[in-house]
Amino acid sequence: MVAGAKYRGEFEERLKAVLNEIKDAGGQVVTFIDELHTVVGAGAAEGSMDAGNMLKPMLARGELRLIGATTLDEYRERIEKDPALERRFQQVYVGEPSVEDTIAILRGLRERYEAHHKVGISDAALVAAATLADRYIPARQLPDKAIDLVDEAASRLRMELDSSPVEIDELQRTVNRLTMEESYLVESGDSDDPASAERLERLRAELADRREELAALTARWEQEKGAQNRLGELRARLDELRGAADRYQREGDLAAASRVLYGEIPALEKEIAEAEAAGNAAAREGEERPAPMIAEKVGPDEIAEVVSAWTGIPTGRLLEGETAKLLRMEEVIGQRLVGQRRAVRSVSDAVRRARAGISDPDRPTGSFLFLGPTGVGKTELARSLADFLFDDERAMVRIDMSEYGEKHSVARLVGAPPGYVGYEEGGQLTEAVRRRPYSVVLLDEVEKAHPEVFDLLLQVLDDGRLTDGQGRTVDFRHVILVLTSNLGSQFLVDPTMTDEAKHEAVMAAVRAAFKPEFLNRLDDIVLFDALTVAELGRIVDLQVARLAERVAERRITLDVTPAAREWLALEGYDPSYGARPLRRLVQREIGDRLARMLLAGEVVGGSTVRVDRPDDVAEPGLVLTAVA
Repeated sequence: MVAGAKYRGEFEERLKAVLNEIKDAGGQVVTFIDELHTVVGAGAAEGSMDAGNMLKPMLARGELRLIGATTLDEYRERIEKDPALERRFQQVYVGEPSVEDTIAILRGLRERYEAHHKVGISDAALVAAATLADRYIPARQLPDKAIDLVDEAASRLRMELDSSPVEIDELQRTVNRLTMEESYLVESGDSDDPASAERLERLRAELADRREELAALTARWEQEKGAQNRLGELRARLDELRGAADRYQREGDLAAASRVLYGEIPALEKEIAEAEAAGNAAAREGEERPAPMIAEKVGPDEIAEVVSAWTGIPTGRLLEGETAKLLRMEEVIGQRLVGQRRAVRSVSDAVRRARAGISDPDRPTGSFLFLGPTGVGKTELARSLADFLFDDERAMVRIDMSEYGEKHSVARLVGAPPGYVGYEEGGQLTEAVRRRPYSVVLLDEVEKAHPEVFDLLLQVLDDGRLTDGQGRTVDFRHVILVLTSNLGSQFLVDPTMTDEAKHEAVMAAVRAAFKPEFLNRLDDIVLFDALTVAELGRIVDLQVARLAERVAERRITLDVTPAAREWLALEGYDPSYGARPLRRLVQREIGDRLARMLLAGEVVGGSTVRVDRPDDVAEPGLVLTAVA
């Protein structure tokens, strides 16, 4: 309406023409204006009225039946400031529908999306879209986010139908490669050479097999695609007929409407049902029948893939495939974290409780206080958790709490209040979780933070939410909160104390440092034991394996003997410092010396470096020998 209105009075003329047409309809027109707040000030210029003032007289006389839609914030900022316009409307608050209501809405929209994308959508997909959207996409509202999930999943399936499957694409590339190799061997003129002739014969046999396999797969794909396209065309035709029936009824052509409703539509529905039944019967024919190359309809798996793409949560975490991995969580994490079985078990139990739906859904997935000496695996367990739950170590937000020792630094976590410098930037904690709501949040050395930080964390631990400086509520319900501390670590490395005495001494130090209401909101307080020599031996294997991977990129093989590994474990053992001295020892004894050998040309690509600790060597350290 406003676009192109260059001269004074042109916008009023346009809008008045529309309003007069509505008035002439005699109350048979209901006007709907989306984003109603935009009419306030629309078209306003010097000496002219805006759209809001032009609507007021007709609204007051009852000549205009108008429904407007706007948000609460825009209503407060724009419409409430014009009381004369506000009182012309009856406010109706439209809340977010429940998951059950969303499923009913999706069922009503299913046929429209099936006709548009020409694919089927199962009822299980609609249920999955509503439940997964409600759980994993908190920043948007139902039913909008669930409808978008169904729409994108259906469009993905449509694209798969229009393009060749991965199996055919890979086979086609193999055939092209073998064809080029055959042409090269023929053109090279080495057919007199027995080896070349034998190679060419094997190549042609493999090429014939691949071409036969490709032809069979292509024929099968074309058959499946033809059946799917036929069903899609029938569904699109059914949607057109239903639209035509509605149009005939509005126009009063009851004969045409009756013909469509009771003749053409039932016949088409019967044809669709027969086509679907034929596909289901073919799928049930024997167990030896290969699985279809393309999905017949959108199912829960396709919905979960879209949620995975939106949120970064691996698809398998959303469906039943998660259960098997959760049951062996200790085993998976134990491959990276040496020792600390009690700590791993405690964390695993809390995660399983949350995923099984037993824990409180309004609190974080887990909240733990890790206590123990330095270098025993507190941070490594947090990284392992991020890798296990989200398949990505980077899904961990790490904040060094020693930077928050002053009272004013608390604002950095949630963002500065209005009027202060940095208000637009957001808080370090709230912004990180808002952008990635599925993550492990690691608050390192938490005992060094100001006491007001713990008052702030009470809201996170209890309600699973936090309000940032700009008034936005950040959802912490899908976060695992890990707090680490060295409180009482001197007791854990004391060999003269029993395990029970160590536990009591550490807990006494913790109770003296933290408030009871803070400790009471944690899921568990996990004590990390000092590492033993045997556990350091396993860490040696991990450190050596990582170093071997790095040198393998230069085609160098690292062979570390058992004697060398044992020496590293014994020399690197220090209960007070954990595994960090061992890492430095491996770097100094193997990494640094190997670097010098590479620069000196003593080791070349393709060779092996043997690392040993002979019994007859008097000098301290390991012996590195290059083996050709």
